[in-house]
Amino acid sequence: MAGRKGDGQEKRKASLVFMKNLKKTDPQIYNLIKKEIERQKDGLVLIASENYASPAVLSAMATPLSNKYSEGYPGKRYYSGNKFIDKIESIGIERAKRLFKAEHANLQPHSGAQANAAVYLALVGSGEKILGFDLSCGGHLTHGSKVNFSGKIYNFSYYGVNRKTELIDFKEVRRAALKFRPKLILASTTSYSRKLDFKKFREIADEVKAYLMADIAHIAGLVIAGLHPQPFPYCDVVTTTTHKTLRGPRGGLILSKIKDRLNPKEKTLAQKIDSGVFPGIQGGPLEHVIAAKAVCLKEAMNPSFKKYQKQVILNGKIMADEFLKQGLKVISNGTDNHLMVIDVSSFGDSKIIQDELGKVGLYINRNAIPFDTRPPYNPSGVRIGSPAITTRGLKEKEARQVARLMSELIKNINSQKIKKQIKSEVRKIVKRFPIYEDFQW
Repeated sequence: MAGRKGDGQEKRKASLVFMKNLKKTDPQIYNLIKKEIERQKDGLVLIASENYASPAVLSAMATPLSNKYSEGYPGKRYYSGNKFIDKIESIGIERAKRLFKAEHANLQPHSGAQANAAVYLALVGSGEKILGFDLSCGGHLTHGSKVNFSGKIYNFSYYGVNRKTELIDFKEVRRAALKFRPKLILASTTSYSRKLDFKKFREIADEVKAYLMADIAHIAGLVIAGLHPQPFPYCDVVTTTTHKTLRGPRGGLILSKIKDRLNPKEKTLAQKIDSGVFPGIQGGPLEHVIAAKAVCLKEAMNPSFKKYQKQVILNGKIMADEFLKQGLKVISNGTDNHLMVIDVSSFGDSKIIQDELGKVGLYINRNAIPFDTRPPYNPSGVRIGSPAITTRGLKEKEARQVARLMSELIKNINSQKIKKQIKSEVRKIVKRFPIYEDFQW
């Protein structure tokens, strides 16, 4: 996470100016921010949906671009004074199209959830049918949960995984699609550790005359690096976040084709998507975050980004292998991407395990497993990801060590002696692989 040689002193000066102003104005918030930064420095993030944004990305967010109202799109704004904002957003759009091999891109969604909401609004009417991925098998709240807007507004049905292999069964997907006849089919992964076959999804979508949407929020970085199958040209529309494997600011992104293959006489697909975002679900975009998105997309064009994504996958595979060696059940018996789900039901309460790991500086999140019989707040599994530790610089040897430490705690959840030893080992690792060294607070 260190900057390039020669610019460290400049970054330190800049961060000092920002933080001195904040400390003077609001010492209470300043102290809490400082504590959170130290928490991130002193622990290992193994939450699959978290990562460390670069100093350049953080710098772009901490700018007066936050002051500008920019409702509309480049060249078609509802406010004056957007000359430079238009250029920044246009650069980001072109970078996104190039990286994802997309015909159209919209950088304005504030989050992945809002990106999904905009697509649904653009393509599916209230009460109409969407076929999504069952949440316990790897889907997301916005893929039809009854407590979420998606499940309240739209008529969802689901496909899942095979009970034995815990892999997506395309025979089941096809049967579900033929029976349900959805207007949109959703291919996604939030806790699914295997590759998505977009070609097979498209064949099923064509058979029932449905749109095909992919939510690649977790695997976007792997897709860009060519280490996971590309959603285009098979998908009509793709949503993603920018802060997970993409390693950018927190935010959303929509990519799509230009033409609407199902309704060619209506507005183009690109026009529908843009209208779904604005004025559909949002007003003014967050242009300081859009600038940061553009920065992270440029960073993703660097050859080192592909090398990083390869290491993310290597670290994930090593960790899954070690968990299996330690006698823990890994869902689907391994991983093809950056994450895995571990069934911890035979070792205790998943919330307690999550909390106890957090106390020693190992941060994870509890997660449902396929066909889970436990409630969502306290499910049978935990989800583990490799992106953030890879950003810190950990490689296969350290990834195996981390998995071993986690396994030891899970199997000895009541041993204070072992927890103390593990906390000491974690401290040694974070000191060897520091983050944000150029930042002064």
